[in-house]
Amino acid sequence: MTDPDEKINLEPPPADFEPTEDKRPRVEVPPPVSIEAVDDCSLLAQAGLERELDDFYVDLLKFDRDGTQGGIVFRADNFRVRFSIVEVPPPRTDYRPLMLTIPSLNELIERLREAEIEFQSVRLIALGMQRLLLADPAGNPLEISEKRIVI
Repeated sequence: MTDPDEKINLEPPPADFEPTEDKRPRVEVPPPVSIEAVDDCSLLAQAGLERELDDFYVDLLKFDRDGTQGGIVFRADNFRVRFSIVEVPPPRTDYRPLMLTIPSLNELIERLREAEIEFQSVRLIALGMQRLLLADPAGNPLEISEKRIVI
């Protein structure tokens, strides 16, 4: 049996070796955030909040900005959040939050505190379950939970 700390010595490539371009399609790594929905979600935002929405969804929540779509669209692992920009948002008829799942609530809590964004932590009846309640820059309510792997 070999020693696991033993270093492996590789032979140098032959002098006539020429690396070739890998022509296989590139598979992008998906964002670490998922949307708990059955399809893409549409939200409203007041005009002028575009930069704040980018900072919030891309930098803070780790969505990808989807430049292939028209308008402001953020891509999660499974679906997209599409924003319609309006001059004056209509009054809300409900306050159902956009449900998100992320890998680590503790890391998000740290980023929220650094950005001085208000949030509320809620413990659920299920043992060890926790959710964060907050609003995005446009005032849309969000409910964020942590991905849990149950064995």
